[in-house]
Formats: sequence, structure tokens, C-alpha cells
Amino acid sequence: MINCEFDRRQFLKWTGASVAAAVATQLSMETLANAASASPLAAKTPILVLVTLYGGNDGLNMVVPFTDPVYKSVRSNIALPSSQLLPISGSLAFNSSMPSINTLFHHRKVAIVQGVSYPNPNLSHFSSMAIWQSASLTGLNSGWIGRWLDQQPHSPFNAIGVGSTLPPAFVGNQTVASMVDVGGMQLPWGSVSAVLPRLGATSRSDVALEAAAATSIHDLYSTATRIGPHIPKSPSGSWIGQQLALVAALINANVPTRVWEVNLSSFDTHTGEVGDQNALLAEVDTAIGDFMTKIGAGSRSHDVTLMVYSEFGRRVQSNASDGTDHGTSAPVLLIGNRVKGGLYGEQPPLKHLDPNGNLKVTTDFRSVYGGLLHDVLATPVNDIIPSWKNALSVH
Repeated sequence: MINCEFDRRQFLKWTGASVAAAVATQLSMETLANAASASPLAAKTPILVLVTLYGGNDGLNMVVPFTDPVYKSVRSNIALPSSQLLPISGSLAFNSSMPSINTLFHHRKVAIVQGVSYPNPNLSHFSSMAIWQSASLTGLNSGWIGRWLDQQPHSPFNAIGVGSTLPPAFVGNQTVASMVDVGGMQLPWGSVSAVLPRLGATSRSDVALEAAAATSIHDLYSTATRIGPHIPKSPSGSWIGQQLALVAALINANVPTRVWEVNLSSFDTHTGEVGDQNALLAEVDTAIGDFMTKIGAGSRSHDVTLMVYSEFGRRVQSNASDGTDHGTSAPVLLIGNRVKGGLYGEQPPLKHLDPNGNLKVTTDFRSVYGGLLHDVLATPVNDIIPSWKNALSVH
């Protein structure tokens, strides 16, 4: 099982980006509310939400090539039966733990990009994650979103990671993204709730300490009025669900942020994969379904694109522990109301593997990033990913 906090910190240290990460701003709800009020994100501005699945998600048991006889023959102990499949084409099916994403796909709101990785894939969590988050095969010491941040007018709201550790992708050469904790906004209740707001009124007779206390109370209630209705009062459910609920709330409140990142770990399924992965995918599916419902109810319903990815897939053949070992290419999901849903790229054949016995790479992940840079962030690909021009558009 991979620990995403450990690996993100190690990435920052390894790339030399830890100094920049140390100064990442931790934003409060009050600060976000003030930004949403003073400088709301302009209408129809595209927004990108990165959903990182740490550990190496098994793409073959997420988007299943169920008609390929090789799938069942080399995965006899973990191949999903028909009762656990949601067909999306004549040869592919979603894992049945993904009903919300399946519904979105059939509404043409999910693009499945097949066979995604990079040349000569690295099977180390640490190294492969560094490649994905830097968008470099040669070890740039900055993240791809961080380099985008370097080109933007400075604002702590341009890109925000949810949690306590900065995503490596959000560290630039001169700029670093901000962070926000998962948590609701809870006001006092009962008899206190009737009295406390009145204490926020200032008076000319207040001494400095009294004035500061009154201002603090006033700011709390002012923030609650502006942004509180959007924030879950007591977050519940899965970690990824809490993160995406917060992001949906802040997007609907018009916080001026273009890029968000949420994450879930534990996809390193060397043993007992079916039960573990199915449970994890169910968490992701429920969280994304709820997120899309919340976004659809607001004014940003056509502005948001989610990208769901992992640092690598798993081997085609299962192991003796009812799991899979580190592999190479896997699907990337792009989700949104503006996305032109369907299948993109080529499903790697299970019969014809690479020299190491893993799935071949049919789509370079930098092309996926290229499409997002061009279509969502309105930025030339080559400005962010040196010597790379390809862009896979799904918008």
C-alpha cells in the first residue's frame, strides 16, 4: 500500500522543490470567501480538477476488456464476472462499482483515454509519480501545473490542493500553489447562536481588544453568509468524497481558482485486489457522481473538467496472492459536461505485450495534458511541456 503523504514529500525533496513547498499558503475559509466576493471567477472560465489515485490503479479491472479470452485466462483468480460489469461497448465494460461514472459515460460526459503512459515506463511508484507530476521524462524539478502558475499573474487562488501536503504537480520554478484543509464551516448553535452575532457589532467605546474580538465575530458570520451555504456543515463519507464536496462548494461559490487537486491512495493492490479495488472505485464513483450533481446545480455546470489518473496500471497476469503487480499503461478518465464522451486512443492488446510482458503504451500522457492545457487552461502546450506539441482534445 502506498502512502501518498510520504511519496509527495519525498518527491518534493528529491526534485529540490521542498523550499518552494514550505511556503505554500494554507488558505482559510474566510480568505476564500473574501476572494469569492471581491474577485469572483469570471463566468464561463474553464476549471480543471485533478483526481490522483495513488498506488497504481489496475486499469484492466476498471475498464474491463471482458470479451478478450486472455483477460480471463491469465487473471483466473481476479477476473470480474459478468455480474460485476457495466458494458460500455461491444468489448469493454466498467467495473460495476462505478454506476455513476457509467451513467455519465452513457450521457456522453466521460472520455476514456486508453493505454496511457509514457515511453519505457518506470515501475517504481516514486519515479513514475515524479514523471507524471512533472510531465518530464528527464527529471524537471517542477510540476506541470506549477510551470503554468509561473506564467500567470500572481494570486494565491490560481491553483489549490486539498489537504495538508502540496501536490508535487503544483510546485513551479518561481510560484507555488496554495492548500485548503477539508472541513466544514460550523457556527455556534442553541442559545449562543442568538447572542453571538450581536457581539460582532463594534462600538466607538471599544478598546482595541474588544474591537478585535467584535471584528473576528463579524468576519465569521460574514464569511458564513457568503460561503457557508455551499460548504458541508459536517463532512461525512469517504476522504475523496469530502475533498470533492469541498471543491464543488468552492467552485459554486465562485472562488477564483482555475485548478484543483484531490487524491485517494491505497491502489497498490498486490493482494486481495478485487475487494479492495472495488471498494476504492466505489468511493471514487460516489464522490464524482455527487460532485457532478452539485456542479450541475450551479452556474459552473459547463466549466469543469475532471481528470482521473494514476501513476501506472498493473500487470496483465495476476499473481498468486489474488492481486497484481506493478504494470504500465492504463485508462485516464476525463469527465465534464463539455467533454465529448467516448473512447479515445487504442486499447492495448493483451496478447501482444511489451518486451517486459506488460501492456504497450498507445497514448502518451503528455498528449492528455496537452489537450487540457490547450482546451481548459488556454496555454500553448510547448510553453509548459518543453519539446512537446501534441494535444489530445476531448472538448
